[in-house]
Amino acid sequence: MAIDEIKTNLENKMDLSIDSFKNNLMKIRTGRANPALLDTVQVDYYGSMLPISQVANLSLLDSRTIGIQPWEKGMGAKIEKAIRDSDLGLNPSSMGELIRVPMPVMTEERRKELAKVVRGEGEGAKVAIRNLRRDANEAVKKLVKDKLASEDDQKRSESEIQKLTDRHIAEVDRLVASKEQDIMAV
Repeated sequence: MAIDEIKTNLENKMDLSIDSFKNNLMKIRTGRANPALLDTVQVDYYGSMLPISQVANLSLLDSRTIGIQPWEKGMGAKIEKAIRDSDLGLNPSSMGELIRVPMPVMTEERRKELAKVVRGEGEGAKVAIRNLRRDANEAVKKLVKDKLASEDDQKRSESEIQKLTDRHIAEVDRLVASKEQDIMAV
């Protein structure tokens, strides 16, 4: 494996870490409604577990309410049960065919707790990125040891790897700050 391949793989893996972190942030709810909040909720659909988005239409009714329109008549009760049984703390109510999922108002204490959770997720993402940096640096050192690259190549690539790492960590910090601001907004 050449140094260029190592750097390309590193950047791809770091990008995947950022994407995973963004997905984790979506699951942390703010006071506002977001249909992505229900992505992790699975519904029993004729014996197989499917995400709600595959058995119903999700929409925003207003800034604090998600609307769910099941595609089949019998699915309403199953969707309600799945949302209640999830660990999201939501309480859906049905109005005919439409299921309304209101977002409860968050207390200041709960907002601070969620901000801590966001910072913890951010630290986890940074650790993952730093581990990827370490692995890439070790791969380059192995190339130098096996005489497939020079020490000058090693110094240059370590500098480039550090720049990649710094850029991705700055992106994590930006996402954390943005989500904290979102959570603390009343």
